Amino acid sequence: MGNVYYIDTQRVNLGLHQKDVSVIWDLGPHDLSIILFWLDDVPVEVSAKGRDCVVPNIPDVCFMTLKFASGVIANVTVSWLSPTKLRRTIIVGDQKMLIYDDTEANEKIKVFDKGVNYHDPETFGEYHLSYRSGDVWSPHLDSYEPLYAEMTHFIECIQNGQTPRSDGLIGWQVVRVLEAAEQSMRNGGKVVRLNQ
Repeated sequence: MGNVYYIDTQRVNLGLHQKDVSVIWDLGPHDLSIILFWLDDVPVEVSAKGRDCVVPNIPDVCFMTLKFASGVIANVTVSWLSPTKLRRTIIVGDQKMLIYDDTEANEKIKVFDKGVNYHDPETFGEYHLSYRSGDVWSPHLDSYEPLYAEMTHFIECIQNGQTPRSDGLIGWQVVRVLEAAEQSMRNGGKVVRLNQ
């Protein structure tokens, strides 16, 4: 991928509405934990806008934006109000681009050798971009039940005295981001800064 520019995720479907939590807390933890793991970083700013379309005071759609100190921006869309189920992530880097679609039966991951290169102008007024369009490939992924794999990993960590990939620290970081997103959404999308 090279240096990551941005990440865009969509986790939407029709239902299931919860009576005690917003869509942020129901669907948000999945993509947030993945993004934090991939980037090995936490955002410095969080903003979110959402709406309670069906049940008053229970937001069922939310658009979150996370900004990282590295400059990476992540957009996370979660909704209980979509005509189709989407579980899609796009990662754009300076070397490659990737689409991960968990709803695909085959070719869940597609890697694109595409990009844009900027060259400093040599003369006044010159502006030069070159677009790169190469191969697209889809690596093979073994099929397995994610929850089973997660629990197996956790049990192995207990047996071997290792730290799980989804340890308490990443859980705490995800909760901090969710709290910031909830605060931002309730304040009209105002940016909430997270202390490192």
